[in-house]
Amino acid sequence: MAATIRIVDYDSRWPERFEQHRKAIALALGERALRIEHIGSTSVPGLAAKPIVDILLVVSDSSDEASYAPELESAGYELRIREPEFHEHRLFKPPAGDVNLHVLTVGSSEIERYLLFRDRLRANGDDRRRYEEMKRQLAARHWETVDEYASAKSEIVEDIIASARARAIAKLRIES
Repeated sequence: MAATIRIVDYDSRWPERFEQHRKAIALALGERALRIEHIGSTSVPGLAAKPIVDILLVVSDSSDEASYAPELESAGYELRIREPEFHEHRLFKPPAGDVNLHVLTVGSSEIERYLLFRDRLRANGDDRRRYEEMKRQLAARHWETVDEYASAKSEIVEDIIASARARAIAKLRIES
């Protein structure tokens, strides 16, 4: 079955949806939720996106599901993907399917990548426009899976992350 990729204009309610889920996750996990961040395209004001809010949850050890999964499941999130080979990534979704809750271990390099990408798109209008244009072009194509669509974006994502890193290094040099 082919995947349909739907990109919609920015919705000012996305941060509110994130905040509702952030509160539910924080309530369920307490101090075990080391960090809860709004990531992905819905976290960037003005950027068109798939209407699914991406949330990053950082825990002490994402491979230790017993330390957090039962509470997330009680709060209405279902474990959908387990990727031990990719930074022990776990993905949970609520029944409505309108959220992707990504769980990673503190110290994972993917955390920095998610945040560099988000922050660069928030700060740089040219990269934001370039990324949105690419997403819209790719969404118009035929994809067997959503993963194929995501993979097709990897070159521009890596380019934007590299720009963000270069800027961060330059800023450190200036400040030193």
